[in-house]
Amino acid sequence: MTASVDAPHNPVLLSEVIDALAITPGELHVDGTFGAGGYSKAMVAEGAIVHAFDRDPDAIEAGKHLTEVVDGRLQLHPVEFSRMAEELSDEEIDGVTLDIGVSSMQLDQAERGFSFQKDGPLDMRMAQDGQSAADFLNHAAEEEIADVIYRYGEERKSRRIARAIVNARPLTRTLELANVVRKALGKKPGDKKDPATRTFQAIRIFINRELGELEDGLEAAEKLLKPGGRLAVVTFHSLEDRIVKNFLRERSGQKSGGSRHLPEVQEIRKAPSFQKPAKAVRPAKAEQATNPRARSATLRSAIRTPAPVWAAGGAQ
Repeated sequence: MTASVDAPHNPVLLSEVIDALAITPGELHVDGTFGAGGYSKAMVAEGAIVHAFDRDPDAIEAGKHLTEVVDGRLQLHPVEFSRMAEELSDEEIDGVTLDIGVSSMQLDQAERGFSFQKDGPLDMRMAQDGQSAADFLNHAAEEEIADVIYRYGEERKSRRIARAIVNARPLTRTLELANVVRKALGKKPGDKKDPATRTFQAIRIFINRELGELEDGLEAAEKLLKPGGRLAVVTFHSLEDRIVKNFLRERSGQKSGGSRHLPEVQEIRKAPSFQKPAKAVRPAKAEQATNPRARSATLRSAIRTPAPVWAAGGAQ
């Protein structure tokens, strides 16, 4: 089942993202995470010509309807947003927007296997190919599973969960996994957060290489953006936000100078490729009340300078 682009999936911090992009009619913009098309639709309404990326074939298929009603001002690219610089190497881009993480469409479709609240196959693949969550959990060593849950879910009891997963194999359904985690951690009535939340987040991030994709996507945006071009990134948890914050801090020349207890190290400083980032923006209480996904969101934005692109990974 594919979701319609007119389905009620509300993009988070939409007006704030559009403000950060400061679109002038006729500009070229990239929507790196097309999803249900909310940001792309708003960009087109502001007069932008939009190149939208999504590795999920369902999102691309659903988005074809939107391309037909905006007079050719939207082009869909069925690839990862980290490849935007390759796909658009001949273009000068005025703005890049990234909305990181799982989409509402993916969570809402039980058959995609992202949600611990709905029963479905233990899949979690955004691109619908490669290793699934079931493949990983049923064949990986207990230690590797524990490391993934700890690193990407920041789950302190990762080893207890991994041991329970291995003892329960084979696992094929999302609710099977959720119940294994709940039993291992002890789900109590009235818990504000489901005990399975962190484990599902961790496995999804690992299966889809989400943090590496984000790092590569930020570097691709740096390559594509023309001087004065705007970057806007919406994240939903601390691991993502830390990557964006550190990238912009480094690229704008604000990287900390190290410890006063260590000898000063002379280094050649590269010219900042971004201006000082704007202050981080969080959703207003009204948006958080009407859109639960907004509660953990953070928007960071910055403007590209004329300086050359930095080497991969920020190396000097």
